[in-house]
Amino acid sequence: MDAVERFDRPARPREWFSIDTGDRSGEFNMKFDLSLVEEFRVTKVPVLRFYGWKPYCISLGKNQNAADIDVDIAKRDGIDVVKRPTGGKAVLHSEELTYSVVLETGGMSVRDSYNMISTALVTGLSKLAADLELSESSADFQKLFRDPSTIPCFSTSAVYEVGHRGRKLVGSAQHRFGDILLQHGSILIGDYHKQILKYLNVDQSVKEKTGQDLEAHTTTLNEIAGRDVDRSEIAEAVRTGFEQVFSSDFSSSGGADFRG
Repeated sequence: MDAVERFDRPARPREWFSIDTGDRSGEFNMKFDLSLVEEFRVTKVPVLRFYGWKPYCISLGKNQNAADIDVDIAKRDGIDVVKRPTGGKAVLHSEELTYSVVLETGGMSVRDSYNMISTALVTGLSKLAADLELSESSADFQKLFRDPSTIPCFSTSAVYEVGHRGRKLVGSAQHRFGDILLQHGSILIGDYHKQILKYLNVDQSVKEKTGQDLEAHTTTLNEIAGRDVDRSEIAEAVRTGFEQVFSSDFSSSGGADFRG
C-alpha cells in the first residue's frame, strides 16, 4: 500500500504555515520552536519550519547528561551546546536541514504521530533519493542510555525513523505539550555530524566503537543522490510530502523566509 494511502486524510486541504528561519544559533532555534507551540495555542494553524545552525551546534536531549559532552573543547572550536525540549541523544547540527512540526495530536499516540510525520518525510525526500524506508524496529533505549558508545543520536535508530538500506538519514525527537506536539529532526546532507566524536567525554576505545557505529549506521542525501543536494530542494520536497500525507495547504504561507 502506498504510504500516502495509509492514513485518513480530511476531505479538503487544511491550512498550514511554512517558514524558513535560515541559519541561527542553537539557543535561538530551540526558543523559536517553543514559541511556535505557544503561537499554535492561539492560531490552531499547524506549522512546518525549516532551519539551520550558525555556528554549528551540539544539541542534547532534555534528559541527557550534559557531562556526555566536553563543552570546553566544543566552545574552543566555536561549537554551541544547547538542550532540546525533546528527548533523544546528542546531535552535532552541521551539514543538514533541520525541520520542526507543531500540530494538534488529534488523539494520535506518540508512535502513530511519529509514523505519520516520518511517512511525510519519506514521501517528500523520495523525490530526491531512491529506496528510502522507515525503520521497523527500535533499539532497547533503556539499555542504550547506559552505553556511552550510544551518546550520539545517529549511532542508533528508533522505529519509524527515515533511512536508506538500513542506514539512518533523519534523526527526530518529539515532545507533547498537552494535546500539542512538537517534533523536530535533522535531515543529513553531508558527513560533518560524525565530528561529534571529538566532543564526547569518553575514552578512546569508546570513541572508536562509536565512530564505527556512525559509519555503519548513517547515510546522507549527498551520498544517496550522488550529488550535492541543495537545502531549498529538500525543503520543497518535504513540503510536498506533508501536502500529500497531511492534506496540508501551504499556499497562504508560500514557504515564508524569516529575516528577523
